[in-house]
Amino acid sequence: MTVLEAEVVKAVRAGVAPAFVRRVIARAGNVPEIVARLPEGESTVAVRITSAEELRELNRTYAGEDHTTDVLSFAGMGSHVGDIAISWAAVVRQAAQYGHDEKTELALLTVHGLLHLLGWDHIRTRERKEMTRLTIAAVERSGIELARRRL
Repeated sequence: MTVLEAEVVKAVRAGVAPAFVRRVIARAGNVPEIVARLPEGESTVAVRITSAEELRELNRTYAGEDHTTDVLSFAGMGSHVGDIAISWAAVVRQAAQYGHDEKTELALLTVHGLLHLLGWDHIRTRERKEMTRLTIAAVERSGIELARRRL
């Protein structure tokens, strides 16, 4: 049996409990296509909810790009799938922009980061459609419905 667990660090004040993120990750880890790409047995992912400034610094340091983003993923090794950094400011801004709550946006970005860690991307149209389908399937496992125009 495959089990995916998350360690969650809140580096900024964020209106969400770490247990919420752990549940989203665990339930996303039950989507068949995601299970197929996870290591056998127990695996982990680390999620850091942080500032836009830290995301910008991470982007500059590891991608050579001097701008902020909403989520970044860093591949891990072995049973550690990797690390996900999420900008809380982007969560708040995008939740308001798309008309859903902050937990919904955080769930979407968490799953988005996880999918990147497992090898999915969204550069080509076909890839984007598959990533969108998997994101929706994963967040629905947590009883979350995205705003219609979000993806």
